[in-house]
Amino acid sequence: MPDGTGMIKRFYTEVVGGGNLALIDELVSDDFVDHDPMPGQSPSKDGVGFFVTTMRAAFPDLKATVMEPALVDRNFEALYVVLAGTHQGELMGVAATGRSVKFSGIDIIRIEDGKVVEHWGATDIMALMQQIGAVPE
Repeated sequence: MPDGTGMIKRFYTEVVGGGNLALIDELVSDDFVDHDPMPGQSPSKDGVGFFVTTMRAAFPDLKATVMEPALVDRNFEALYVVLAGTHQGELMGVAATGRSVKFSGIDIIRIEDGKVVEHWGATDIMALMQQIGAVPE
C-alpha cells in the first residue's frame, strides 16, 4: 500500500472492527513508536496487538466508524473515529457491565516505506469510563 492511502481507516475497519490481527505485521513497522499508549500498553509494535486484543476482549462486537474527511499530507494521515460496542469483558479493571458504549478518538500516524512508524492519538477515555460506570458522569 503506498503512503497516504488510508492506512488508519484500514486499521480501524479490518483490525479493530474485523479482528484481523495478522494485518498488524503488514501495516506496522517493527520500529513503531506509539506516543500515546493506553494504560498497560507497550509503546512498541507489540503494543498495537495488545490494544486491539484488549479492546476486542472488552467489546467483542466493537465497530469503528471512520469519519470523513480524513487528512492525508505526504507521509502523515489523521482522522476522527467513533467506536461503539457492548461491554462484555473486563477493561482496565472494570468487570463487564453489558452496557453499550460509544466514544471517539483522533489519530495521527506517520508512514515510512509503506508502514506506520509513529502514532499520536487522543481518545475520549473519560466518556468510555463513564459509560461503563467506572467514573461518575
